[in-house]
Amino acid sequence: QFLSECAPLTREHPEVLPFLRARHGRARPDFRGSAEFRNILSRLLRRLRGHRAKVYVYINELCTVLKARQLRRRVPLRAPGASREPAEPSQYPHGPSHGSSQYLSTSPNDPDAPSRCPNGSSRHPHDPNAGSSRDAPDGRSRPGGSRRQIRYLENLLRVYAGEIRRLQERELDFQDLDSADSPYLQENRLKRRMMRIFRRLCQLKECSSLTGRVLEQRIRFRGTRYPEVNRRVERFINRPDVFPDYSDILREIRAASARHGLGLARRHMENMAQEVFREVGNRLQERRHLDLVYNFGSHLTDQYRPGSDPALADPVLAQRLRRNRRVALARLDGVIQHFCRRQE
Repeated sequence: QFLSECAPLTREHPEVLPFLRARHGRARPDFRGSAEFRNILSRLLRRLRGHRAKVYVYINELCTVLKARQLRRRVPLRAPGASREPAEPSQYPHGPSHGSSQYLSTSPNDPDAPSRCPNGSSRHPHDPNAGSSRDAPDGRSRPGGSRRQIRYLENLLRVYAGEIRRLQERELDFQDLDSADSPYLQENRLKRRMMRIFRRLCQLKECSSLTGRVLEQRIRFRGTRYPEVNRRVERFINRPDVFPDYSDILREIRAASARHGLGLARRHMENMAQEVFREVGNRLQERRHLDLVYNFGSHLTDQYRPGSDPALADPVLAQRLRRNRRVALARLDGVIQHFCRRQE
């Protein structure tokens, strides 16, 4: 239904819909059949019918969602005991002697047997660092891990996910909220551990740790007619965990003007900083909002439907919410102007 609505609006660019179908085909089957995906489609379809001129914006949002949930290509891993060099003729033509039996006493298919190295050291199968120091032919250690270690970490992620789900379903009282070991704090600790395990797993699989979230996408800034200012502002706003204020933007513009000899007047730089600050703030806020929309939620709220918003059935409430939004934007602009005057 979404494609049928987009088809007459994208006739000038016929390659858009095949690209969207390819994105849909590469997404995970469980996500394509989930209630979350149906809710996203219904929301985009409703917005498309109200604003047909923004069809490419909504198609881009859907592509971003599908890209974040696409099937990951598994990295082929070599068996831990596979050799990279041709085998040499055996020096024991009649079978191994008793002196070499310490390396053959355990079966390689035994999952509980520790893997022994020729120097006599052993690694426990549940050691997170086991198998991570395979030697390359040139003598340098490789960052990849063994199949056993990767299976262990993947199973650990599943265990933590189940424990987090159990904590989210637990009933809370006031004593739990005041406790130093409340379910909220336990859930936060488990999620931090899961992030460390996930990064370690990406190192062992030798793959990227990017998840496709909107926050990981780089913002391209072209808000002024000075490329030197644009590049400096772009580098600054794409730093991790940065939400600049007016003084930060003004400092970057002054630094770009001094470094490249642009000769910008003081008043001109201040006016430019105000415009850049508004545009950067809006784009960062929009990116955070999209990330919240795509990632916020819980399995406890999967039955929620966007059509149950009380403002859709109550025009008085909808009018009040719109009026509050206008007041909030006006007050925000007043705060910006106040601090701009204080900077002067």
